[in-house]
Amino acid sequence: MIGILLVTHFGLGETLIQCACHVLNKRPAQIQQLGVAAQDDPLDALPLARDLIQLVDNGRGVLVLTDLYGATPSNIVLKLLDPGRIEGITGVNLPMLLRALTYRDKDMETLIARSVAGGRDGILNMLKH
Repeated sequence: MIGILLVTHFGLGETLIQCACHVLNKRPAQIQQLGVAAQDDPLDALPLARDLIQLVDNGRGVLVLTDLYGATPSNIVLKLLDPGRIEGITGVNLPMLLRALTYRDKDMETLIARSVAGGRDGILNMLKH
């Protein structure tokens, strides 16, 4: 199973994990989060993120989800990426996380495609749907 790490602003990652636990009625295995606050030094967060990657990686790799491309959390994630082993997606939302949790028994390429599609397809104008 591919591990999942959320690196987000402040408590967003933990909140998304808690919401996923509610939907799934259990806490999924091999998932962790790192919340980055405004006062945090990104150089301090980087080793923490590496430790969390090791914690969730059972040898099949890790998908790292972050919230806003170009912001501090995603800049930390960019330093962690290792194609095929540690991959990253920005724009995390609950539909994306649920899709990632559903497809992480597949290969990394499939997991990324399904997660991105889940995040994108979870956004719609409710009055037009």
